[in-house]
Amino acid sequence: MEKDYQHIEFDYAGSFAPGAGSTDVHPVIVVGAGPVGLAAAIDLAQQGIRTILLDDDNKLSVGSRAICFAKRTLEIFDRMHCGEPMVKKGVSWNVGKVFFRDAPVYSFNLLPEQGHRRPAFINLQQYYVEGYLYEQARQEEKLDLRWKSKVVGLMQSDEGVELTVETPDGEYMLRAAYVIAADGSRSAMRNLMGLESKGRTFKDRFLIADIKVKADFPPERWFWFDPPFHPNQSVLLHKQPDNVWRIDFQLGWDADPVAEKAPERVIPRVRALLGKDVEFDLEWVSIYTFSCLRMEHFRHGRVLFAGDAAHGVSPFGARGANSGVQDADNLAWKLRLVLDRKAPAALLDTYGYEREQAADENILNSTRATDFITPKSPVSKTFRDAVLLLSKHYPFARTIVNSGRLSLPTTYRDSPLNTPDADDFAGAMVPGAPSTDAPVGMQGREGWLLSVLGSGFTGLYFADDGEIPRRDMDGLRSLADMDIPVKPVVVLPPTALPTPMDGLTGVVDTQGLVRKRFDGRPGTFYLLRPDQHVCGRWRSLEEGSVRAALARATCNT
Repeated sequence: MEKDYQHIEFDYAGSFAPGAGSTDVHPVIVVGAGPVGLAAAIDLAQQGIRTILLDDDNKLSVGSRAICFAKRTLEIFDRMHCGEPMVKKGVSWNVGKVFFRDAPVYSFNLLPEQGHRRPAFINLQQYYVEGYLYEQARQEEKLDLRWKSKVVGLMQSDEGVELTVETPDGEYMLRAAYVIAADGSRSAMRNLMGLESKGRTFKDRFLIADIKVKADFPPERWFWFDPPFHPNQSVLLHKQPDNVWRIDFQLGWDADPVAEKAPERVIPRVRALLGKDVEFDLEWVSIYTFSCLRMEHFRHGRVLFAGDAAHGVSPFGARGANSGVQDADNLAWKLRLVLDRKAPAALLDTYGYEREQAADENILNSTRATDFITPKSPVSKTFRDAVLLLSKHYPFARTIVNSGRLSLPTTYRDSPLNTPDADDFAGAMVPGAPSTDAPVGMQGREGWLLSVLGSGFTGLYFADDGEIPRRDMDGLRSLADMDIPVKPVVVLPPTALPTPMDGLTGVVDTQGLVRKRFDGRPGTFYLLRPDQHVCGRWRSLEEGSVRAALARATCNT
């Protein structure tokens, strides 16, 4: 029987009562057991870092909340060994449709090409995502999850951070080398440090209605501008698991946030969309407003902010939870190297640099979407409506329509960790880009490239049909033996016969898509970071160049 993650209450373990907070300095404490905090804690634990995860409640989220989880986020969850149950439970989708008034104007496909393990998005209620992450967290020996543990005090020094933790049994102290604050948009950690997020608040209100109904709508994203069943406003429809559908109704700033949650207000709106004879049950109702904002800096000494605690966006485009998980993905490997004394603390500054850039990108896209969806003047509305009418027949107009540019991972083009290209390459796998996936053959079975990369630095080497030159083979082995090892993965062409790899990992590019997507030729070498972003690439393997790039990618220059 499937667990009801919305209503499970987890036991508080009283062993953390007064006196339990010894003078031990823990490597990392994560505050907040939402999707971002759980992902960060799991990632750290799997990389061998003893981690404490604190949450002031003993329950997971209620209601759908964040429901759209992007391909890149799913790939991160795959690396943590918990992506598969999410994809099996979730509703996969690639297609979205845009409607204006009572007519469809166009549709789009977010993953038009084949040869990817994961869809563009799945729809899955946030409590399921948190539930599957929790199940993975329970299996991690190096992860200590403590419920009903509220941080009420914080002191920071050059040596570490001291937290005062409030529990049902009283207060105790915890000390850590580093703290990740992932405690949401109302971050208590941010308040304790006297910090704030700044940005723009949008004067509009939206109603979320989760309804349970057996409907024959396809698993697509449908967005209406000014529909006849909800005139002068917008509506968004998403299918979720368990015959639950998520409907977002724009209400306007003057709507009463209390009155609009009443069933007698919600039910007529839903009936206007579905039809008066369709039977349904209300599962969850909420009213939200939103802001696009962020902290000026995500790193404050030994405290690092992630997810909604660091930045906030509108829900259009599914950029909130996805960008938060990608924060955790960016931060965990850097913390591991710093804690292992294999990189200086300056590496953590690049977390701020890269993820602040990502937040700015998400805020820009989110603000543009909100301005298009909710025009603030008659002139803006006239322009928007004209664009929607044109988009039915003219592709150029579709590039202007903005019902929420959907979440894509950020390419860190200007990252100080990148080694600039010295050779000519085509395609999207530029330094700073997240590695794309592709089908590969390995040891007589079909698999996927990203699953081979692991959680350390990887060297992707493209071989030809013959033997790997001795010089390159020696270089690959030498890189694998460094203090910060680079795992060699040899990409063989589809026509390659099984060849002994002498301890190296070999995969067959069964459909030629790895070579196509990476513009790989015989001898081409890519250096990939532990978060699977490209940090350097060359047309031939020069060990000295790779060593220099690795030093740059770890701030060891």
